[in-house]
Amino acid sequence: MHGAKIAVVGAGLMGHGIAQVFAEAGHPVSIHDPQPETLASVPARVAANLGILGRDVAAAGRIRLQATLEAAVADAEFVFEAAPEKLPLKQVIFAKLEKTVAAGTILASNTSVIPIMQIAAGLDTPGRVVGTHWWNPPYLVPLVEVVQAERTEPAVVQRTLALLQAVGKEPVHVRRDIPGFVGNRLQHALLREAFALVADGVCDAETVDRVVKSSFGPRLAVLGPMEGADYVGLDLALDVQEFILPDLDRSPTPSPYLSMLVEQGRLGMKTGAGFRSWDPEAAVRMRERLLRHLMNALGEA
Repeated sequence: MHGAKIAVVGAGLMGHGIAQVFAEAGHPVSIHDPQPETLASVPARVAANLGILGRDVAAAGRIRLQATLEAAVADAEFVFEAAPEKLPLKQVIFAKLEKTVAAGTILASNTSVIPIMQIAAGLDTPGRVVGTHWWNPPYLVPLVEVVQAERTEPAVVQRTLALLQAVGKEPVHVRRDIPGFVGNRLQHALLREAFALVADGVCDAETVDRVVKSSFGPRLAVLGPMEGADYVGLDLALDVQEFILPDLDRSPTPSPYLSMLVEQGRLGMKTGAGFRSWDPEAAVRMRERLLRHLMNALGEA
């Protein structure tokens, strides 16, 4: 599998980082995006990432930019789709891919929440479609969730796991194709309660962030939730759950408070305000702080 040709469809936030991982590992990589300006910016963005990490920027030059999807995926052994999170768009892309690539090419989607079987609906060869949910930034965060849909062939899963492990990622096998897979289900369970606490006036957004960052947040890096439960004792975990679970938010729909903020145009850092206010300097400082933390935690600094 060493040297297998990789194609990436979508050169935005995630796509260029995914291409970077494979280019650094020595794979020939092609990338396509329907927006010419986004595609043209890939070498500079990848070179900037590599420069920050103190790595050889020559890897950026090994990513071939392709103006058409057909050219990008020609002779590819693996195709990673990193298009916007819109099901109809992904279905169109995979329908084109199925008609274009070789019979043995594995087709992977970077969707973070959409079930893979929905993306592969209508395809003649759904057995070669697999989920590969990378985390942002993909060139730093080790995890990739490899999602096996009902009709995904086991050999496709194993080949994908092996490829990702060989390029230094930490792939995990998600055996059931459910919305959000594992990571985002856990993350949004926390967000649902966080939004409810703020909306109900229990505390403000800053307090929620301080509580997480100054208590169980640092611990999670070395003690996962299941390990943590074993650490404190499952009898204590049971006692706590019997008392607190009936009082937690169980809303089956998005937080009305969140919907209100979106309707007001308060979208977070990109608009200058969300749950908290963000001037441009504060947003830059936050992004730099996150990058430094990830680099230190993963031994990149």
